[in-house]
Order: sequence, then structure tokens, then C-alpha cells
Amino acid sequence: MKTASRASSLTRRKLLKASAATAALAAFPAPLIAQTKPFAGVTLHGASFQHRFFTLLQKYIPEFEEKTGMKVDLQLSALPVYNQQANLELSSGGSAYDFVNVTFTLATRWIAAGLLANLDEFTGDANLTPADWNPKDFVDGAQVPYRDAKGATYGYSWEGGAMLMGLSRMDLMEKKGLKIPKTFAELQQVCAEINGTDGVSGMVSWFLHNWNLPPYIQGFGGNIFKKPPGDVMPALNTPEAIQGVEFYANLLKSAPKGVLTYTEDQARQAMLTGRANIFIHSSAWVTPILLSEESKVKDTARVVRSPAGPVHDYPASNSQGLGIPKNAKNQKAAWEFIKWALSPEISMKLVKEHGHSSVCRRSIITSDEYRKLNTVNGQDLGALYLEVLELPGKGENYMAYRTSKEFPIVGDVLNKAFEQVATGQLPAKDAMSAAQDQAIAALRRAGTKL
Repeated sequence: MKTASRASSLTRRKLLKASAATAALAAFPAPLIAQTKPFAGVTLHGASFQHRFFTLLQKYIPEFEEKTGMKVDLQLSALPVYNQQANLELSSGGSAYDFVNVTFTLATRWIAAGLLANLDEFTGDANLTPADWNPKDFVDGAQVPYRDAKGATYGYSWEGGAMLMGLSRMDLMEKKGLKIPKTFAELQQVCAEINGTDGVSGMVSWFLHNWNLPPYIQGFGGNIFKKPPGDVMPALNTPEAIQGVEFYANLLKSAPKGVLTYTEDQARQAMLTGRANIFIHSSAWVTPILLSEESKVKDTARVVRSPAGPVHDYPASNSQGLGIPKNAKNQKAAWEFIKWALSPEISMKLVKEHGHSSVCRRSIITSDEYRKLNTVNGQDLGALYLEVLELPGKGENYMAYRTSKEFPIVGDVLNKAFEQVATGQLPAKDAMSAAQDQAIAALRRAGTKL
């Protein structure tokens, strides 16, 4: 009896100790994982296209490796090369990558095809994701491309692009009594009146017309597809689409010669040197007229919302995301990397130490530090960026055309049609009617049922 009683007492003590240990694990799961380095020895293989974000992030990766015991093999290549390689790797069911950039224009295709891991399984597990990582902190408009129809998340955005309008020569505009244009009609007037004044072009742009043009088509009430993502029948020959093409082609009559082949950097340089007055593009390319040391127009420049059309005010926006391939070998370890790379701490470091402002965490964009760094000449650039980035997440997702898997094909057709119009080879109506037929034929050849 005595032996039995002592054994019973030991068992109770063991149970109590075991219960206490279990309770401690439940209360402090995240620190325990960090302390034990469960993924030590793992080499993570990741890939993306070359971007300043990753160039900056690479400076901090040794800190991540020391903290976790993992090694990170991050492969960066040119955007077209990366898209082709990643698309082939994921589509063929490969497992070469543990994490990848989820390219904005390919996101819907990859998600619909089941090529990516559902990240809700990671954020929903308190042992894998601490509450203060807060997935809801990412700007909703930037997250829209990375969700499926049921709302599950397959990527978290690391880069946001919000279309804004830069004006480099407000001094010339004021001399002529011109105000900042808020409508398409006012934009046309300002570009025409400034063009040629002191050798300054009215506006400048760059060669990717399927990024620059759709806001004008939508502004007049048109779209690229009938009703994306559900109905992807091209809508290139509608009166509204033709009107948008004609309008944008007329705007470029006040641009420098050769603008149809301008790169983004050529357009940016034209603005920095004051050789062109207006540039409408993603904030990262427009705000240097106020922020860059190269800018010769800091005192006369302004950055504002791009003008609204007569029907819609739909400035373009986009984002790039980080995700995990469905067949990745080290999914939980890859999530540790994504969680670290997009943490509030790293995001704030990139802002404070490198001036990298196109982050997608709301808490960072609205922080005092961010606003202090991104308020120039009284202009709160962060507020402008956030306002535009949020728009597709409110009401209609007007950027759905861009993430439709059919867009790369139709976008190429649109580019060629616009060049025919801008160079005077064809009237807009003829060019867009032909483009409509070409887009339908190309989609059907690719297997799309229309």
C-alpha cells in the first residue's frame, strides 16, 4: 500500500509538472520557437525579379540567418526572365523554390491553378504567427490580388504602386494662370498650353501603354474586358475604349519626340531636369521630383492625385506579393522568412534607413516617422500613396482586369493598337476594332472559352 501510495503521488507530481509545462507552451509559443531555432540547418531557396526592395533586404538577411540558423539563397533576375522561369516551375509542379514573388499580373492565374500555399493556415496558427504580426495591417487594396474567390490569402504584398501625377514646372503654369488639372479636360488644356514654353514638353510618358492607357479608357466608362474577372470577353472596340485611346494619343502630342519608346527612367529624367511638365505614373517614379538629390525642380514641383475622367476616377495601382509554392519542401521555414521580411520592424528599417516608401503596412504608412520623411513642401506623399492604394479594395475592384490571367495576351494587343493610333497609321476606331478581333482570336488559341 505504501509503495502504491508513493507511486500514485509521483504520478500526480509528474502530471502536475507536465500540465504546467503544457500551459507554459500554450502561453509563450512564439518565443520558444525563436529560442530553439527549429529550422536551423535549412537552406531556403527563393526567387523574385530584381527590385530595390530585395537589394535593401539582402543587407539584413545575415541577421535573419543568425537568428534562425537558416541560410537564404535568393535568386533575382530580370522581370520577364523571372516570370517565365517561375511560371514554368510552378506550373510543372516543381519544388525548386521555398518562397517566390507572386507577380501582380500572374497572381490570379497561379491562385486559380492551385499553385500556391494557403497562407491563412500559417497566420491562423498562433504557434507560427504571433498576434503582433497582424495580417490585417496590410493595406486591403494591395491584398486584393492575392486572395481567391473565397477570401483565402496566397500572398502578402511587399511593394505597392499608386498612380500619381507629378508636375515639375508650376512656375510656368502660374505665369500662364493655369491651375493643377483635376479633370481629363483640364489635363488636356494644361499640356497643350505648356508644351513648347521655355523648351518644356507638356507631358512625358513611357512605352508600357497597357499600364498608362487603361485609366483613360476606364475614366470614359470603358474597360479592357467586359466584366473581369468573371467575364473576360475583350471590350477594346467599345465607344468608351476608343475615346480613351484617342484622348491619350492626343495627350502624347505634347510629349517629347520618341516618347513611344521612352523607358521609365528616361521619363523620370525628363521630369527631374524640368524638360517635361507632367508625368503620371506609379509614385516611386513620380515623387523623385521632390525627393531625389538629382532633382532640379524641387522648388517648383508638386505631386498630386491624377485627374479624374468624366465617368470614373480610377487611378491605376498594383502590388507585388511574397508567397509559398504549394509543393515547396520547407513551407514552415519559408513562412518564417516571409514573416520576417514583411515584419513591421523590417518595413520601418527600410523606410527610416533607406527612404524606401512603397511599403504596404498601414501602421508604417500612417506612422509619424513615415509622414515626417515623406512630407515635402507641405505635401503628404504618404497620404496620397495610401489613398490610391486603397481604392481597389473599396467598392468595385477596378484593377481586376490587370490580374486576370488573360490580361498579358490582351495587353500586348492593346500596346500594338495604341502605337498604330499614336503614330497616325490608323484611326482609333479602326485600330481598336482590329485589336478586338485579334484579342479574341489570341485568347481562343490559348484555350480561353469566350
